[in-house]
Amino acid sequence: MIKTTLKVKGMACGMCEAHINDEIRKNFNVKKVSSSHTKGETVIISEEPVDEDAVKAVIAAKGYTVTGIAAEPYEKKRFSLFG
Repeated sequence: MIKTTLKVKGMACGMCEAHINDEIRKNFNVKKVSSSHTKGETVIISEEPVDEDAVKAVIAAKGYTVTGIAAEPYEKKRFSLFG
């Protein structure tokens, strides 16, 4: 799994977050996507790395700007009652 964090300029509210999340889900095979206008970022969890140029283009088409992208391996945190 890959965690891709996008720095996104132009988000101002919850609807902005929803627009970006919907476009990411519609255009890419992702497990999870969440955006925060207060942090100015979108986090994508996917099986394979996302195409950075394609992500930038999809977000730009909605009127937002990707100012940075960082990808790293992602391991789902497991909840354990026993330590």
